[in-house]
Amino acid sequence: MNATLWDHGRSNGMDGVPSPGEVPRSSSSQLPTFSTAAKIRVALTVVLFLCSTSVNVSMLWSVTKRFQRKPHLRILLMNLAVADLLVTFVVMPLDAAWNVTVQWYAGDLACRLLMFFKLVAMYACSFVTVVISLDRWAAILHPLWVSRAKRKNKAMLCVAWALSFLLAVPQMFVFHTVSRSQPTHFIQCATVGSFGAHWQETLYNMFTFSGLFLVPLLVMVLCYSRILIEISRKMTQARASPKSREVRLRCSHNNIPQIRLRALKMSAITILTFVACWTPYYLLGLWYWFSPEMLTREQVPPSLGHIFFLFGLLSTCLDPLVYCFCSSRYRAGRKLAKAPSAHMASGRASTVNNGPREEPGVHWAHKPGFPQSPKLAWSRKKEKMAESCV
Repeated sequence: MNATLWDHGRSNGMDGVPSPGEVPRSSSSQLPTFSTAAKIRVALTVVLFLCSTSVNVSMLWSVTKRFQRKPHLRILLMNLAVADLLVTFVVMPLDAAWNVTVQWYAGDLACRLLMFFKLVAMYACSFVTVVISLDRWAAILHPLWVSRAKRKNKAMLCVAWALSFLLAVPQMFVFHTVSRSQPTHFIQCATVGSFGAHWQETLYNMFTFSGLFLVPLLVMVLCYSRILIEISRKMTQARASPKSREVRLRCSHNNIPQIRLRALKMSAITILTFVACWTPYYLLGLWYWFSPEMLTREQVPPSLGHIFFLFGLLSTCLDPLVYCFCSSRYRAGRKLAKAPSAHMASGRASTVNNGPREEPGVHWAHKPGFPQSPKLAWSRKKEKMAESCV
């Protein structure tokens, strides 16, 4: 995350290692350059910026429109999209511009503030993902949670955002502009002189690494392990007891409705996306923190750090896609869109030849405008309760 030596290149404020493509390897007096690897990194960052902006804005709009009856799920997905957009508009443009300019031209205040907001964005993505894991854990293991899920989720999200800002505050004191005159005048935003010893910098890096990746990963693993154990237990009970195979949609019942399993699938893939995208980069960062000489010994290809960092940023594009392809409403919309003319033609033919077509499994007395029996009213109420369990 931080670079303390000029021959380690510039630090980007949240990376596990400095940019290898800009790291001098032959001479300590050599300055970073806009290398070919850095040019490719900039081009791919621009592509990711455009992709992430479009898909996250679309997700934000879709969630606002489609989840009016599921406010606790809507607020989680909205915050995830906002966190991804924060990474998109803060981390990506700054990283691309910094690779182009190589040195820092924005001044000391901008150095401190931008390093602060970059870490805020990264913390927010991690912590919102943790909140989603906790929400899924509560929904599966404690179904009555849904009655107060919106209020609980708001409280957890407030804590997540507050911690994101609080834990990023040290960045404003660690980072500052430093200049050197040999072999030429060069200004950089770095951590030179902020730590009295190398172990202090390593300790700070490990603290940040724990907040960004290690602690969120542990929470996610614990939540989903407990969820899988619970699902396995209930499936075993269902096989053992014929009566328990009967599908019931009441949220307070022990059986897990399919609608909640779909939501669990969407959340689990979101978590796995975060873990898969960022694990390689942070492992490379750990290696660098405890063995900085790996750069001068050419143990790491220059392009490897670029690839891992871009792979981490890819998670901001994948989150909305996971939501789309795991959403039953999205899939239903795609099916209708594939054959709209056939669907309309079938409806018109049915109306002309046989009168208004009755939907399969639905009696006319069940449709709007007709009185409903108490049994049907209770059945439809249970269906709405099941949807609220998502």
